[in-house]
Amino acid sequence: MLKQERQQTIIDIVNEEHKVIASDLSRRLSVSEDTIRRDLKELDSQGVIKRVHSGALRKGPPVQDFSTRREIFNETKSNLANKALHYIEDDMVLLIDGGTTNLQLVHQLPLSLKGTVITNSPPIAMALSNHNEIEVIMIGGTLFKQSMVNLGIDTYEALSTMRADLYIMGVYNIDPEIGISIPRSSEALIKRKMASISTEVLAMVTNDKLDTVSNHIVCPTDHLTYLITENVHPDIKRLYEKQGITLIDS
Repeated sequence: MLKQERQQTIIDIVNEEHKVIASDLSRRLSVSEDTIRRDLKELDSQGVIKRVHSGALRKGPPVQDFSTRREIFNETKSNLANKALHYIEDDMVLLIDGGTTNLQLVHQLPLSLKGTVITNSPPIAMALSNHNEIEVIMIGGTLFKQSMVNLGIDTYEALSTMRADLYIMGVYNIDPEIGISIPRSSEALIKRKMASISTEVLAMVTNDKLDTVSNHIVCPTDHLTYLITENVHPDIKRLYEKQGITLIDS
């Protein structure tokens, strides 16, 4: 098998199985582990997979600005948000950070819902302007325009004075072994703090983010209480459920 053919086969396997182990690929493709490691390094540098210790994961969705992400997977996001509504009750203190799926959830909240929403996302706060029974606490900071969230020391210190019943976390990348990760350390810091001040954590995750990894770890996957997603392979589902996570597969 030529190098180009072998590397394409590796890409196909990663995309189908979500993750690969170098030693297993060596056996399956009848080449040395050193050859496989070189292939994985090259493919990682090309941005088509994400190399990790002992193997590789499939590449997560591209990092795009907020307005671009609002235009994709809208039906899926609506379905995920609809399932998340079952975990929201009157008089809860909700902590909702940025993300287009989170924004979709806010749009679907009943106008009669009573409670408090804490957010560092201006679009989330604005979307709640017609909810007369919800108190909105907007956390300040430096606006990171790509994600439309406030970040920085002011954001972190404000969170230190708060507690939430349920944190609805926007997720970029998630893997049952590596954890929840994100491309930017500043966002990882704030998300980690939000999880630490919340009794429960819920995440709505489209299928393209499952079994992917980025450069900055937010927290281990078992920090999640609820994971709402779609089309999960039974083997992958068991990995999350073994960590005590309630997985809702739409």
